[in-house]
Amino acid sequence: MRKPGPPDVLEVSDFPDPEIREERHVIVQLESSGLNPVDAKQRKRGTVYPAPPPHILGIDGAGTVIERGKKVTRLQKGSRVYFMNGGIGKKPGTYAQYCVIDEAFAAIIPEGLSFVQAAAVPLGFLTAWETLFDRIGLKKDERILIHAGAGGVGHFAVQLARIAGAHVCTTVSSPEKKTFVEKLGAEKVILYREKDFVEEVLDWTQGKGVDCAVETVGGENISRTVSAVKIYGRIGMLLDPGAAHWKEARLKNIVCGLEMVLTPQYYDIRERRIRHRQILEEQAPYFENGELQVNVGRTFPIDAAREAHRILEEGHALGKYALTVE
Repeated sequence: MRKPGPPDVLEVSDFPDPEIREERHVIVQLESSGLNPVDAKQRKRGTVYPAPPPHILGIDGAGTVIERGKKVTRLQKGSRVYFMNGGIGKKPGTYAQYCVIDEAFAAIIPEGLSFVQAAAVPLGFLTAWETLFDRIGLKKDERILIHAGAGGVGHFAVQLARIAGAHVCTTVSSPEKKTFVEKLGAEKVILYREKDFVEEVLDWTQGKGVDCAVETVGGENISRTVSAVKIYGRIGMLLDPGAAHWKEARLKNIVCGLEMVLTPQYYDIRERRIRHRQILEEQAPYFENGELQVNVGRTFPIDAAREAHRILEEGHALGKYALTVE
């Protein structure tokens, strides 16, 4: 990307092969790159960091280690790894054939996951995990409302909440997505275009409201979600709350936690980036035994990134999208 703009600003370009400049870094030959809404936002508005162009977008990646620095101990040549790295302007991203990453930030891909599936996991999965357990402290047997349960973050949040022993209610836009999230473990599914989700949630909870909610839509939906959450409840928010009406939230003493999974990259917080890798590794058994699934709705070759961004911005994904790299 040489300048911000519509999908047409994305172009295929040749760059020098990356080199190892630090002793604990590895070079990864990428097989797939996950697509995320933040990629499209940066393409339209410019990258988070005011670095000179051109920029290589892409934060999620999966591939094989092909070269190691002298002090690398965790990874071997041939290790299959996945991670979040670069792609927000400060460092090159994963829409590429190769990338360099500190070994401490790369997790081993769980057995049974393809490169494409693995590349679709990190940002969405870690966002869901942090929102549920770091921001709102989800507990067993609680009732939770998860908006857009068929989306990239939502379909992970539904599964993680179910594994944690919570009772999951989610909103979706179509019967196809309703069937999808029911298979993931949602107990109550609301077709929000047909029914008022606040009324449905209050009916489901005998008028009390849910214990907590994951808000992924923003705008007026935040204020309406407050009405669906019980007194002294909690809401985890993924988007800027903007001018949301907070009077009811204050009256109900609702705890609101903002979630931005890229904070450790933005502020260069090494220990938090290592923690992200550890979370992926801790959850690997659930991917391997099938309790956690990643749904890749569609893949695109890397030279079709323009088309991928157009479809990504339509916002109707069932699960995640990914690029394949040759």
